Amino acid sequence: MRLDKFLKVSRLIKRRTVAKDVSEQGRVVVNGREAKPSSTVKVGDEITVQFGQKLVTVRVEKLADTTRKDEAAGMYTLIKEEPIPKDNGLGW
Repeated sequence: MRLDKFLKVSRLIKRRTVAKDVSEQGRVVVNGREAKPSSTVKVGDEITVQFGQKLVTVRVEKLADTTRKDEAAGMYTLIKEEPIPKDNGLGW
């Protein structure tokens, strides 16, 4: 499944056009590599998305062309959610 479609169907990102834009800006990493919107996503892949000032990392558990809202969260497992460290020049 395409990365942009997975992000939309899983409801990590509300719209596919936004998922495409975020990927093109280099804010999505799949298995440690920067990913394009057309990158293929498989079960077991780890996806990290930068949302503003936080990073969200999930593991793909299931692929589906469509889902209902209550089923979307079952498509992935949240691994971690962390703030992006600010570089204040002091090392903390």
